[in-house]
Amino acid sequence: MTAESETQVQTQSTRTAFARSVLGERNYERALNTWIRLKQRPRVGGVNFGDLRRLEPICRAYGYDRGRPIDRYYIENFLERQSALITGRVLEIGERIYTEAFGHDVTRSDMLHVHDVEGATYVADLSDAPDVPSDTFDCVIITQTLHVIYDMKAVVDTLHRILKPGGVVLCTVPGITQIADPTWRDTWYWSLSEASAKRLFEETFEYPNAVDVRVFGNVLSATAFLHGLADKDLKTGELDVYDPEYPVTITVAARKLVVRADDKDL
Repeated sequence: MTAESETQVQTQSTRTAFARSVLGERNYERALNTWIRLKQRPRVGGVNFGDLRRLEPICRAYGYDRGRPIDRYYIENFLERQSALITGRVLEIGERIYTEAFGHDVTRSDMLHVHDVEGATYVADLSDAPDVPSDTFDCVIITQTLHVIYDMKAVVDTLHRILKPGGVVLCTVPGITQIADPTWRDTWYWSLSEASAKRLFEETFEYPNAVDVRVFGNVLSATAFLHGLADKDLKTGELDVYDPEYPVTITVAARKLVVRADDKDL
Protein backbone atom coordinates (compact mmCIF):
# COMPACT_ATOMS: atom_id res chain seq x y z
CA MET A 1 0.00 0.00 0.00
CA THR A 2 1.37 3.40 -0.97
CA ALA A 3 1.73 6.29 1.43
CA GLU A 4 -1.08 8.08 -0.38
CA SER A 5 -3.37 5.06 -0.03
CA GLU A 6 -2.56 4.76 3.66
CA THR A 7 -3.42 8.42 4.14
CA GLN A 8 -6.78 7.94 2.38
CA VAL A 9 -7.60 4.92 4.54
CA GLN A 10 -6.68 6.78 7.72
CA THR A 11 -8.76 9.78 6.65
CA GLN A 12 -11.77 7.57 5.92
CA SER A 13 -11.36 5.76 9.24
CA THR A 14 -11.24 9.09 11.05
CA ARG A 15 -14.39 10.26 9.28
CA THR A 16 -16.15 7.01 10.06
CA ALA A 17 -15.21 7.17 13.72
CA PHE A 18 -16.36 10.78 13.91
CA ALA A 19 -19.70 9.96 12.25
CA ARG A 20 -20.26 7.05 14.64
CA SER A 21 -19.52 9.24 17.66
CA VAL A 22 -21.86 12.01 16.51
CA LEU A 23 -24.74 9.88 15.21
CA GLY A 24 -24.49 6.87 17.46
CA GLU A 25 -24.10 3.32 16.19
CA ARG A 26 -27.75 2.72 15.24
CA ASN A 27 -28.23 6.05 13.44
CA TYR A 28 -24.88 5.62 11.69
CA GLU A 29 -25.94 2.23 10.32
CA ARG A 30 -29.25 3.69 9.15
CA ALA A 31 -27.51 6.61 7.44
CA LEU A 32 -24.98 4.27 5.81
CA ASN A 33 -27.71 1.97 4.50
CA THR A 34 -29.64 4.98 3.14
CA TRP A 35 -26.51 6.29 1.41
CA ILE A 36 -25.86 2.87 -0.16
CA ARG A 37 -29.43 2.65 -1.47
CA LEU A 38 -29.28 6.16 -2.90
CA LYS A 39 -25.94 5.49 -4.53
CA GLN A 40 -27.37 2.45 -6.33
CA ARG A 41 -30.31 4.37 -7.78
CA PRO A 42 -30.07 6.15 -11.16
CA ARG A 43 -29.17 9.78 -10.66
CA VAL A 44 -31.95 12.34 -10.90
CA GLY A 45 -32.59 12.97 -14.58
CA GLY A 46 -30.64 9.85 -15.55
CA VAL A 47 -33.39 7.23 -15.54
CA ASN A 48 -33.51 5.25 -18.79
CA PHE A 49 -37.21 4.89 -19.57
CA GLY A 50 -36.64 3.21 -22.92
CA ASP A 51 -39.95 2.17 -24.51
CA LEU A 52 -41.87 3.57 -21.52
CA ARG A 53 -40.95 7.22 -22.15
CA ARG A 54 -44.23 8.00 -23.87
CA LEU A 55 -47.48 9.81 -23.10
CA GLU A 56 -49.60 7.17 -24.82
CA PRO A 57 -49.76 3.70 -23.29
CA ILE A 58 -48.41 0.81 -25.31
CA CYS A 59 -51.90 -0.74 -25.34
CA ARG A 60 -55.12 0.88 -24.12
CA ALA A 61 -57.00 -2.43 -23.96
CA TYR A 62 -55.44 -3.63 -20.68
CA GLY A 63 -53.03 -5.81 -22.67
CA TYR A 64 -55.62 -7.91 -24.52
CA ASP A 65 -54.12 -6.84 -27.86
CA ARG A 66 -50.80 -8.40 -26.78
CA GLY A 67 -52.03 -11.49 -24.94
CA ARG A 68 -53.30 -12.12 -21.43
CA PRO A 69 -53.55 -8.96 -19.30
CA ILE A 70 -51.41 -8.90 -16.19
CA ASP A 71 -54.39 -8.63 -13.85
CA ARG A 72 -55.88 -11.74 -15.48
CA TYR A 73 -52.65 -13.59 -14.68
CA TYR A 74 -53.27 -12.90 -11.00
CA ILE A 75 -57.03 -13.57 -11.23
CA GLU A 76 -56.64 -16.91 -12.98
CA ASN A 77 -53.86 -18.06 -10.68
CA PHE A 78 -56.12 -17.26 -7.72
CA LEU A 79 -59.05 -19.20 -9.17
CA GLU A 80 -56.84 -22.12 -10.10
CA ARG A 81 -55.60 -22.32 -6.51
CA GLN A 82 -59.20 -22.19 -5.28
CA SER A 83 -60.53 -24.63 -7.90
CA ALA A 84 -61.49 -27.22 -5.28
CA LEU A 85 -64.16 -24.75 -4.11
CA ILE A 86 -65.69 -24.31 -7.60
CA THR A 87 -68.00 -27.26 -7.34
CA GLY A 88 -71.66 -28.16 -6.88
CA ARG A 89 -74.05 -25.43 -7.96
CA VAL A 90 -71.98 -22.47 -9.17
CA LEU A 91 -73.10 -18.95 -10.03
CA GLU A 92 -70.72 -16.76 -12.05
CA ILE A 93 -71.33 -13.06 -12.55
CA GLY A 94 -71.20 -11.80 -16.14
CA GLU A 95 -70.10 -15.02 -17.85
CA ARG A 96 -69.24 -18.68 -17.29
CA ILE A 97 -65.65 -18.84 -18.49
CA TYR A 98 -64.07 -19.44 -15.10
CA THR A 99 -66.65 -21.99 -14.03
CA GLU A 100 -65.84 -23.90 -17.21
CA ALA A 101 -62.09 -23.44 -16.84
CA PHE A 102 -61.64 -24.26 -13.16
CA GLY A 103 -64.82 -25.97 -11.95
CA HIS A 104 -65.07 -29.65 -11.13
CA ASP A 105 -68.09 -31.80 -10.30
CA VAL A 106 -70.30 -28.81 -11.11
CA THR A 107 -73.92 -29.97 -10.88
CA ARG A 108 -75.36 -26.76 -12.29
CA SER A 109 -73.73 -23.69 -13.82
CA ASP A 110 -75.70 -20.44 -13.55
CA MET A 111 -74.86 -16.97 -14.83
CA LEU A 112 -76.10 -13.59 -13.61
CA HIS A 113 -75.88 -10.48 -15.74
CA VAL A 114 -77.24 -6.99 -15.24
CA HIS A 115 -78.53 -7.08 -18.84
CA ASP A 116 -80.68 -9.68 -20.57
CA VAL A 117 -77.88 -11.32 -22.53
CA GLU A 118 -77.78 -14.76 -24.08
CA GLY A 119 -77.08 -17.48 -21.53
CA ALA A 120 -78.04 -15.48 -18.45
CA THR A 121 -79.91 -17.53 -15.86
CA TYR A 122 -80.66 -14.43 -13.81
CA VAL A 123 -80.98 -10.81 -14.94
CA ALA A 124 -80.44 -8.61 -11.91
CA ASP A 125 -78.48 -5.86 -10.20
CA LEU A 126 -76.60 -7.56 -7.38
CA SER A 127 -77.24 -4.66 -5.05
CA ASP A 128 -80.98 -5.41 -5.28
CA ALA A 129 -81.67 -8.95 -6.48
CA PRO A 130 -84.73 -10.39 -4.69
CA ASP A 131 -85.39 -12.86 -7.52
CA VAL A 132 -82.11 -14.67 -6.94
CA PRO A 133 -82.94 -17.38 -4.39
CA SER A 134 -81.39 -17.47 -0.94
CA ASP A 135 -79.20 -20.31 0.41
CA THR A 136 -78.75 -21.75 -3.08
CA PHE A 137 -75.18 -21.71 -4.37
CA ASP A 138 -72.13 -23.67 -3.30
CA CYS A 139 -69.87 -21.15 -5.00
CA VAL A 140 -70.24 -17.66 -6.47
CA ILE A 141 -67.52 -16.26 -8.75
CA ILE A 142 -67.41 -12.48 -9.18
CA THR A 143 -64.35 -11.10 -10.94
CA GLN A 144 -63.61 -7.41 -11.58
CA THR A 145 -67.27 -6.43 -11.07
CA LEU A 146 -67.77 -5.22 -7.51
CA HIS A 147 -66.12 -1.85 -8.19
CA VAL A 148 -68.64 -0.88 -10.91
CA ILE A 149 -71.61 -1.18 -8.52
CA TYR A 150 -72.04 1.86 -6.30
CA ASP A 151 -73.56 0.09 -3.28
CA MET A 152 -70.87 -2.50 -2.67
CA LYS A 153 -72.14 -3.28 0.82
CA ALA A 154 -75.52 -4.29 -0.60
CA VAL A 155 -73.76 -6.53 -3.13
CA VAL A 156 -71.80 -8.34 -0.43
CA ASP A 157 -75.02 -8.78 1.56
CA THR A 158 -76.64 -10.36 -1.51
CA LEU A 159 -73.67 -12.66 -2.07
CA HIS A 160 -73.90 -13.84 1.52
CA ARG A 161 -77.67 -14.35 1.28
CA ILE A 162 -77.61 -16.47 -1.88
CA LEU A 163 -74.81 -18.77 -0.71
CA LYS A 164 -75.67 -22.08 0.88
CA PRO A 165 -74.37 -22.44 4.44
CA GLY A 166 -70.77 -23.49 3.93
CA GLY A 167 -70.72 -21.96 0.45
CA VAL A 168 -67.96 -19.64 -0.68
CA VAL A 169 -67.69 -16.48 -2.77
CA LEU A 170 -64.53 -15.99 -4.83
CA CYS A 171 -64.13 -12.32 -5.64
CA THR A 172 -61.46 -10.20 -7.32
CA VAL A 173 -61.26 -6.41 -7.48
CA PRO A 174 -58.77 -4.00 -9.08
CA GLY A 175 -56.17 -2.05 -7.17
CA ILE A 176 -53.80 -0.06 -9.39
CA THR A 177 -55.39 0.10 -12.83
CA GLN A 178 -56.31 2.24 -15.76
CA ILE A 179 -59.98 2.98 -16.38
CA ALA A 180 -60.33 2.17 -20.05
CA ASP A 181 -63.41 0.00 -20.45
CA PRO A 182 -65.90 2.00 -22.56
CA THR A 183 -68.81 -0.09 -21.28
CA TRP A 184 -68.20 0.44 -17.56
CA ARG A 185 -66.23 3.70 -17.47
CA ASP A 186 -69.24 5.76 -16.33
CA THR A 187 -69.92 3.39 -13.42
CA TRP A 188 -66.33 2.68 -12.38
CA TYR A 189 -66.87 3.93 -8.85
CA TRP A 190 -64.17 2.30 -6.73
CA SER A 191 -60.66 0.95 -6.48
CA LEU A 192 -60.02 -1.08 -3.35
CA SER A 193 -57.12 -1.84 -1.05
CA GLU A 194 -56.42 -4.93 1.03
CA ALA A 195 -57.79 -3.16 4.12
CA SER A 196 -61.00 -1.92 2.47
CA ALA A 197 -61.76 -5.30 0.87
CA LYS A 198 -61.21 -7.08 4.17
CA ARG A 199 -63.44 -4.69 6.11
CA LEU A 200 -66.14 -4.73 3.43
CA PHE A 201 -66.51 -8.52 3.52
CA GLU A 202 -65.95 -8.99 7.25
CA GLU A 203 -68.86 -6.68 8.05
CA THR A 204 -71.19 -9.26 6.45
CA PHE A 205 -69.23 -12.52 6.80
CA GLU A 206 -68.74 -11.64 10.45
CA TYR A 207 -67.37 -14.82 11.99
CA PRO A 208 -63.78 -15.85 12.71
CA ASN A 209 -61.59 -16.80 9.74
CA ALA A 210 -64.48 -16.50 7.26
CA VAL A 211 -62.67 -14.03 4.99
CA ASP A 212 -59.28 -14.51 3.33
CA VAL A 213 -57.94 -11.46 1.46
CA ARG A 214 -54.78 -11.59 -0.64
CA VAL A 215 -52.96 -8.97 -2.71
CA PHE A 216 -50.87 -9.47 -5.84
CA GLY A 217 -48.52 -7.15 -7.69
CA ASN A 218 -45.38 -5.06 -7.44
CA VAL A 219 -44.03 -1.83 -8.91
CA LEU A 220 -42.91 -3.54 -12.13
CA SER A 221 -46.14 -5.44 -12.80
CA ALA A 222 -48.20 -2.36 -11.89
CA THR A 223 -46.21 -0.20 -14.32
CA ALA A 224 -46.49 -2.84 -17.02
CA PHE A 225 -50.23 -3.20 -16.45
CA LEU A 226 -50.79 0.56 -16.70
CA HIS A 227 -49.01 0.51 -20.06
CA GLY A 228 -51.19 -2.35 -21.26
CA LEU A 229 -48.45 -4.96 -21.42
CA ALA A 230 -49.33 -8.66 -21.30
CA ASP A 231 -48.16 -11.24 -18.79
CA LYS A 232 -45.67 -12.66 -21.32
CA ASP A 233 -43.91 -9.28 -21.43
CA LEU A 234 -42.63 -10.06 -17.91
CA LYS A 235 -40.98 -13.09 -16.40
CA THR A 236 -42.98 -15.29 -14.05
CA GLY A 237 -40.51 -14.51 -11.27
CA GLU A 238 -41.15 -10.80 -11.79
CA LEU A 239 -44.94 -11.19 -11.75
CA ASP A 240 -44.90 -13.31 -8.62
CA VAL A 241 -42.96 -10.86 -6.43
CA TYR A 242 -45.37 -9.35 -3.90
CA ASP A 243 -45.07 -5.75 -2.73
CA PRO A 244 -48.00 -4.58 -0.57
CA GLU A 245 -47.42 -0.97 -1.64
CA TYR A 246 -48.30 -1.78 -5.27
CA PRO A 247 -51.52 -3.85 -5.28
CA VAL A 248 -52.60 -4.70 -8.83
CA THR A 249 -55.24 -7.28 -7.92
CA ILE A 250 -57.00 -7.99 -4.62
CA THR A 251 -58.66 -11.37 -4.12
CA VAL A 252 -61.25 -12.43 -1.56
CA ALA A 253 -62.44 -15.88 -0.54
CA ALA A 254 -65.33 -15.62 1.94
CA ARG A 255 -67.25 -18.56 3.37
CA LYS A 256 -70.79 -18.50 4.78
CA LEU A 257 -71.17 -19.98 8.22
CA VAL A 258 -72.76 -23.40 8.61
CA VAL A 259 -75.40 -23.03 11.34
CA ARG A 260 -75.90 -26.22 13.33
CA ALA A 261 -79.33 -27.23 14.50
CA ASP A 262 -78.41 -26.81 18.19
CA ASP A 263 -77.11 -23.27 17.46
CA LYS A 264 -80.55 -22.22 16.17
CA ASP A 265 -82.08 -23.01 19.55
CA LEU A 266 -79.75 -20.65 21.41
